[in-house]
Amino acid sequence: KAVVSTQSTGDAGLPKGVLNIIHGTHDSVNFICDNPDIKAISFVGSNQAGTHIYERGSKNGKRVQSNMAAKNHGVILPDANKENTLNQLCGAAFGAAGQRCMALSVAVMVGEARNWIPELVERAQKLKVTAGNQPGADVGPVITPQSKARIERLIQSGVDEGAALPLDGRNIQVDGYEKGNFVGPTIISEVKPNMECYREEIFGPVLNVLEVETLDEAIQLLNDNPYGNGCAIFTNSGAAARKFTNEVEVGQVGVNVPIPVPLPMFSFTGSRGSFLGDANFYGKAGMNFYTQWKTVTTLWKEEDAKTANAEVAMPRMQ
Repeated sequence: KAVVSTQSTGDAGLPKGVLNIIHGTHDSVNFICDNPDIKAISFVGSNQAGTHIYERGSKNGKRVQSNMAAKNHGVILPDANKENTLNQLCGAAFGAAGQRCMALSVAVMVGEARNWIPELVERAQKLKVTAGNQPGADVGPVITPQSKARIERLIQSGVDEGAALPLDGRNIQVDGYEKGNFVGPTIISEVKPNMECYREEIFGPVLNVLEVETLDEAIQLLNDNPYGNGCAIFTNSGAAARKFTNEVEVGQVGVNVPIPVPLPMFSFTGSRGSFLGDANFYGKAGMNFYTQWKTVTTLWKEEDAKTANAEVAMPRMQ
């Protein structure tokens, strides 16, 4: 798709050399980090790669923004609109097979909201798993066999560490695509913060469910997590929403919006362990990242100076 898109920009009149594609792995990355003709690097991907690119590119005097791993939480209060909330959770957790940096991969059920878990499972079971080009597809395959194996390993790690598995999407069979890299919607409940399935970004159609008693506990849980890409709260209380948005230490916050990605005129403001750099992409920050400020100071005299004495003060208006 990237190659086709690049070819289409040329057909649209973009001059050759403005947009280029480089295929490769480590050597290609290091070339970009080291080449003096490349002044800025914008990266989206894993923490390991993002940290390497940030450190190597910055060492070479480049401007670098690394948007890295995430563990996005949705906090569900019992006063939320239940039907809307359950629909939003399913869409944000399992859409795109969970393979997006803003996927909502953790549901934090506050108080009596824990009673909604069976209905959440029931709703997730109704999602259609098949190839993305098939009519009615809700959840497509994950990107590689290796990705599928990693997702299934992390699901099993949750079970091994004492979590419950009310919905298991492993071993799903899709007619006509028996060898496809499919993982069905999976819900791991009774998850604890020390479990590997919670600590790691699974990057698949898997929703971890944790339970707390109060909003304060939920906020502390999010702030204790090292990542800060996005989070959301589901509630009908303006006071609760205000408290959450003020106290949570996450760069992008949604109120009854599960994937709080801003419109392009605003910046994508992931923070903490999800970002390295000093200028985010999108919006004004994105414009500043890709441009260099220049300040020009000029002085025009209507007539030649009338004094022969030099001025040593800074230029000033008179």
